[in-house]
Amino acid sequence: MDMRRLVGRNFSRIRAERGLTQEQVAETSGFSQQYISGLEQGRRNPTIVTLFELAHALGVAPIDLIDPNA
Repeated sequence: MDMRRLVGRNFSRIRAERGLTQEQVAETSGFSQQYISGLEQGRRNPTIVTLFELAHALGVAPIDLIDPNA
């Protein structure tokens, strides 16, 4: 699995576990809902800073977004 798909899968799973919509995460993180959607579909290539900000919006550590065993 490539890194974009891995991050997207983990992000989507964590967001769903927390009962958050893409729109809610977009409001909290400052990223657009379209960006969040593309991220979850593995079409975005987030930077380290973006990973940190998205993890913060979800209330998890950035490593949780790149954990292949999650």
